[in-house]
Amino acid sequence: MNHLKSSIRIKENVRKTYFAVKLILLIILEIFYAGDTVVAPILEKYEILNHIIRALIFLLSANLIFSLGRIVTLRIYLQQREETKVQPNFMLGIDRIEFLLNLIAVLISLMLAFGIQPLEFLTSITIVAAALALLTKDYITNIVNGLIMMFSDQLEIGDKIQIGRHTGFIRDITLINMVLKNDSGEIILIPNTMALAEDVVNFSKNNTHQVIFDAEITSKNEIHLSQLEDSLQVILGQYPEVIIKEGAQLNILERKTENLLIRYQFPIKSGEKPTEILVKKSLNQAFIDWNYALRQAELL
Repeated sequence: MNHLKSSIRIKENVRKTYFAVKLILLIILEIFYAGDTVVAPILEKYEILNHIIRALIFLLSANLIFSLGRIVTLRIYLQQREETKVQPNFMLGIDRIEFLLNLIAVLISLMLAFGIQPLEFLTSITIVAAALALLTKDYITNIVNGLIMMFSDQLEIGDKIQIGRHTGFIRDITLINMVLKNDSGEIILIPNTMALAEDVVNFSKNNTHQVIFDAEITSKNEIHLSQLEDSLQVILGQYPEVIIKEGAQLNILERKTENLLIRYQFPIKSGEKPTEILVKKSLNQAFIDWNYALRQAELL
C-alpha cells in the first residue's frame, strides 16, 4: 500500500468519526423539532427559532447524505485500485463536488432559516436566475472543465506540462484555474477552459521532457541562425546520455523592430535535474556570448 492510499484511509476514518457525531446531533435536533418535548412550546412561541432548527436539520441531513456518498465512492475506488496507483486528481474531484453540494445546501438552509420556501423563491425569480446564468456562463464552463480534468488520468498533480507558451508543474486544479509553477518558481494561473481548449504537452507521461529557452537577440545586423544553432548543438553534444540533440529546435517566436524573440528547446531525460542545470548555464552563456558578438559587430 503506497503512502497516498494510507493517507486517504486515515483521513476517511476521521471523516467517519465526524459522520457519527453529526448523525447523533441530527437525531437530537429531530427529537426536539418533531417530538413532544419541553422545548415544543418554545418553538411554537418563537417562530424564528423553529425556522433555525428546521434549517439546521436540513443542513445536517444534506451533509450526511453527501458524506455517505463520498465514503461509499472512495471505498469502491480504493478497492478497485488496490493493486494500482491512486490518482490524486480523483480525490481532488470528490472534494470539489462535495464542496459545491454543501455550498448549495448552506444557501437553501439560509432560506429556510428566514422562513423562505426555496422552490417558491426560485420560481419567483426566474428572469433574474436566467440573467445570472448568462453572467456566470464562463464560470460554470470553467467549473465543468475543471471537474473533467480532475477525473481524467491524462493530467495529474505534479505533472510537468506545456500549455501554449507556459511550462510548469501542476500544483493544483481548482474549480476556476489550473495552477502551474514554472522552473523560476513563478505561479501561473491558467483558466480551465483554456487548459482543455489549447494543445497540452505532458512531459511526465514520457521518460523525457522539454527544456525551453526564450531569448531576444538584436536584428540590426545580418543574422545567421544556423550558426547559432550549430553552436548550441555543440553544447548539447557534450551530454549524449541524457539529451536527445536530434530533437532540438530553434524557432523565431516574434519579430520586433530591433530584436528577434527566439525559442530553443530540446528533449532531456526526466530525473536528470543536476545535468539539466549545467546545460541551462552553458546555454545561457552561449546566448550571452552571441549577443555580445552581435553588439560588437554593430560598433565596427
